[in-house]
Amino acid sequence: MIEVRRDDPCSPAAAALIAEHLAFAQADGDAAFRFALGAAKLWAPDTAFFTAWDGDALVGMGAVKRLDDDHAELKSMRTADAHRRKGVAAAVLAALIAHARTQGIARLSLETGTGDRFAPAHALYRRFGFVDCGAFADYPADSTQNRYMTLILEA
Repeated sequence: MIEVRRDDPCSPAAAALIAEHLAFAQADGDAAFRFALGAAKLWAPDTAFFTAWDGDALVGMGAVKRLDDDHAELKSMRTADAHRRKGVAAAVLAALIAHARTQGIARLSLETGTGDRFAPAHALYRRFGFVDCGAFADYPADSTQNRYMTLILEA
């Protein structure tokens, strides 16, 4: 059973998974189009960081960053490599959406990559109702390396 809980991104347990996430994000593409956050930025007051656990094993993470009163962004969604295809990402995403709803968020958006290695993430987001959208916040509107998706949350 996967347990998702609010956590400290600066904890030793989270450090390795955040490093794995950053390495994946930096593996290809132009650095100007990479927007993964490290622990310090995940600790910001406008950001809620969550981890997923299977017993004593840290298996995933994700965050919700508030952009304004009713719009927030998903950040740093990651499943540990050894735990892929076990429902971790779906559990984290469901918890992040639930958190956003409790915070009065009406729209939840995300930025992700466009290559084939991002296809499983795209499919997960679509399964949860996310649809493609234009760039938001300070993201580049003309990038071919970034995909933007959004979900309108029911009141």
